[in-house]
Amino acid sequence: MRITSWNLLHGQPIPPLSAGPSQESLAAAVRQLESEVIAVQEVDYKLPRSKMRNQVSDIADVIGAKDWAFAPSIIGTPGEKWRKLNHSDSRLITDEKSDLAGSYGIAIASTIPVVKWHRLDLGNSVFGMPLVVPTESETSSKPKIRAIYVHDEPRLALGATLANGWTIFNTHLSFVPGVNLFQLKKLKRWALNVAQETNTKPLILGDLNLPKNLPVAGSDWKSLIQQNTYPSWGAKIQFDYLLTHGAIDGVKDLGTIATGISDHLPLRAEIN
Repeated sequence: MRITSWNLLHGQPIPPLSAGPSQESLAAAVRQLESEVIAVQEVDYKLPRSKMRNQVSDIADVIGAKDWAFAPSIIGTPGEKWRKLNHSDSRLITDEKSDLAGSYGIAIASTIPVVKWHRLDLGNSVFGMPLVVPTESETSSKPKIRAIYVHDEPRLALGATLANGWTIFNTHLSFVPGVNLFQLKKLKRWALNVAQETNTKPLILGDLNLPKNLPVAGSDWKSLIQQNTYPSWGAKIQFDYLLTHGAIDGVKDLGTIATGISDHLPLRAEIN
């Protein structure tokens, strides 16, 4: 199984362009990943900034995946105008027939058949934090950086039980210290329960917003790939992970790729 975890930053080129993301650039980047399963974070669903595209459906089309799902964390655009989901909003989109409003969240596309989808809400911090974000640069291949105060949006995990005996759990945890550790603990417990119920092996992947070793410290979980992933123009920190419960054999690091998209590098592996 060739698998990728990637914080997509809604397909934004780096340095950012005033024209914003393009479907063509995203498709070219996805083809470079050469993956059967792609889990993405910070993905848009029919938002104006990404030209009203269903981005995970576009990703699925590129890799020839019949199975895909989008799990919204908010309705609207983060950093601009958004709201939490209410009781009438769909929690899981798996086809083009949904009437869900423009939203933002996490997603999975898989060429390996998906037997069952799962969702777990993880909540959010009541506090925000100042974060650095890339902006346009007219004179360098590296973006300019500016700091803005960001309110934490609701977090969640999306699970896909695959026909090959694995259940994949994609997530994007809070950037607020302590809150992300609490969310990860809850996710690990849920992942083990789902894996037991489905008689599969669990694999947690995504942007955990935690530096090296913290996601596995003091636990039976193992980090399969040690690779700095942030920022994409000169990675110094690992925020993105593939975690399994206990040791497994036959893991190959496929290396990361500078796609020209996002402030995170994609994390790729082949698992037997």
